[in-house]
Amino acid sequence: MGGLSLPYLFRRLVMWFLTVWLGATIIFFVPRLAPGDPVAAMVSRLSTQSGFVEGSTEMIEAWRVRFGLDEPLLIQYFNYMRNLASFDLGFSLASFPSHVNDMIADALPWTLGLLTVATLISFLLGNVIGALMAWRRTPGTVRTLLPITLTFTSIPFFMFGILLIYIFAFGLGWFPPSGGYGRGLEIGLNWPFIKSVIYHGTLPVMAIVLTSMGFWALGMRGMMITNDGEDYMILAEAKGLKPSRVFWRYGMRNSILPQITALAISLGLIAGGSTLVEYIFAYPGVGYLLYLGIVNNDYSLIQGIVFILILGTATAVLILDLLLPMVDPRITYHKG
Repeated sequence: MGGLSLPYLFRRLVMWFLTVWLGATIIFFVPRLAPGDPVAAMVSRLSTQSGFVEGSTEMIEAWRVRFGLDEPLLIQYFNYMRNLASFDLGFSLASFPSHVNDMIADALPWTLGLLTVATLISFLLGNVIGALMAWRRTPGTVRTLLPITLTFTSIPFFMFGILLIYIFAFGLGWFPPSGGYGRGLEIGLNWPFIKSVIYHGTLPVMAIVLTSMGFWALGMRGMMITNDGEDYMILAEAKGLKPSRVFWRYGMRNSILPQITALAISLGLIAGGSTLVEYIFAYPGVGYLLYLGIVNNDYSLIQGIVFILILGTATAVLILDLLLPMVDPRITYHKG
């Protein structure tokens, strides 16, 4: 397996399992430490909507039994872990009889589409800008103008999102302020729907890209400065190679490995990193679904979404650790 060893592979799989198990345990207990009863809160919302719910006390007890909340905490934990092992995330407490699996399955494509596009654009632009800022052969005018592109990095993305809505949605009317697609469209792989999705997703993507690419640029700039004086860079220039080849094949390629590690973690966190953006833009993704779960004290929904987040992050880091020796032959996990 190239630079991998079986003992290392075994250790990484054990660490992956422990990470997922510990994360799942934490997200089971943390919501239950918060004050309030989710079933009582659900009945209270029904009372607010209809004015009166007959037999509310009996209803609360019946629903607690239905969701297993009447069991001792340890029994609830074992049932929860058994269900997770079969990827059964249970029923939503606030939206019963909706199943958490189905709710996440409906929302996940929206988040994956939005955050994957935004993260990759930010990663590519940020790394190229950072590398150009550090490279000695970059023209002085370009090096002076590049830092301007990082102006918005210090602004939180949700605040910048509000600014974009104010200017481009309410001020200029160029983009819609909320939603994932226009009304009355047939959902599917047809051009009117795809065009509407792109149209509605432009402002959220801009909010994420413009405020996050500066972090990629600063990291890449530091790595590029470190590698710029290395022997292989000097030798490449001494051979008379084209500056573009030296920049891309020698500078960027050897500086980008730590950035790829950060990218893998970012992609793993993609399901939960969009909560505020999706809330501001009322975007129908997992982040907005998580917000609804927190507001409604929906244990099952919160646990399901955060578990997917933990599983995705741990798996992304595991895959990255196993692929790094293929990206850079200097990396090996064999003992010398």
